[in-house]
Amino acid sequence: MPELTLNNGVTIPQLGFGVFQVPAEETQKVVEDALEAGYRHIDTAAAYRNEAGVGAAIAASGIPREELFITTKLRNGEQGEAHDAFQRSRDALGLEVIDLYLIHWPVPSQGLFTQAWKEMEKLHQDKQIRAIGISNFLQDHVDTLLKEAEVVPAVNQIEVHPTFQQAELANKCRDLGIAVEAYSPLGQGKDLNAEQVALVAAAHGTTPAQVILAWHLAQGTIVIPKSADSKRMRENFGAADLTLTESELAAITALEAGARIGSDPAVAAFTQL
Repeated sequence: MPELTLNNGVTIPQLGFGVFQVPAEETQKVVEDALEAGYRHIDTAAAYRNEAGVGAAIAASGIPREELFITTKLRNGEQGEAHDAFQRSRDALGLEVIDLYLIHWPVPSQGLFTQAWKEMEKLHQDKQIRAIGISNFLQDHVDTLLKEAEVVPAVNQIEVHPTFQQAELANKCRDLGIAVEAYSPLGQGKDLNAEQVALVAAAHGTTPAQVILAWHLAQGTIVIPKSADSKRMRENFGAADLTLTESELAAITALEAGARIGSDPAVAAFTQL
């Protein structure tokens, strides 16, 4: 599995496994299946309410801790108590150290994300977190944070898929040394039906999902597909072995349609509590 080196020297598996919307009672089994399929990067969040299941799967796997990369995220309604919220996530996961901790959404109407970042910088300095980052931050949010930050975010996890690429934001982040991580990388399945994707998949004898994931990987993007089906997990994992031609990559890039699926970070203000 290819790895990327973040701006603080920490390495992250480029292809991970997300557990968004995995029910708490199913999470341990799903994550155990993902680990068995070969994934070593697991992405969860306090808002998903399944951190304990992720932790149980890690404990049951027998995989050495240093071989795993675990991400979780700060809930919007807890930005004013980031230190305590982090400790709750750490306890739920049953881990001494979290590899990557993200502010889940900026929620600019609260005006608290810079305060939360300062608390996260302390946790990072205390070596309770190996890398700190952000999620769903648009350019103005990034600029506001950087004016106060001592630590440049290692990652910005944003919605990216062929029909919604946020290329300007992604390029700006990379210019700043912030790695781009794509959630909803398949457009929640909607982008799998594109004719260009089907043609590339047929040419390589692979699945449409593998084609889109390979497109992400070729751009140096970290990507976290989700599936509760163990067969599909393995298929997705195989995207790391697929190399697309420049013309094939360009055909998928041409699918850009500005089709955001998730909430708009400029106005999103839900608490996640």
